[in-house]
Amino acid sequence: MDAEWLRKVCLSFPGTTEQIQWGYDLLFKVGGKMYAITPLEPAPVCLSFKASPERFAELTERQNIIPAPYLARAQWVALETQDALGREELAALLRESYEIVLAKLPKKMQEAVANRESVGRGGRVVARKKKVVTRKK
Repeated sequence: MDAEWLRKVCLSFPGTTEQIQWGYDLLFKVGGKMYAITPLEPAPVCLSFKASPERFAELTERQNIIPAPYLARAQWVALETQDALGREELAALLRESYEIVLAKLPKKMQEAVANRESVGRGGRVVARKKKVVTRKK
């Protein structure tokens, strides 16, 4: 797992945006809410993401996966090594994280993401421009 692979996976999910925050962390968000974080400089953890309560309990039993610092109470896990999970399993867990966060967004926001409308900064739905169709006489 590297940052480019992570970007490719996360940006393939509808409505995902990326943002650098807290100096050197790359965040992936949907509707203005984060679902995955990776540091761009060396750090004790290489990736953190949201998990369901059941998955949180299962994952934190594994080697090199810990409750995420500052986010564990919200069922976030953190990978201590890049090879803690295989790419296929990690991609599925990132998708699950995305879907957990998406499901908690307001219905209007969920519809905007489903319709691939733009979601602005702060998670506000940006109105789409309507096509103007003119008829020939």
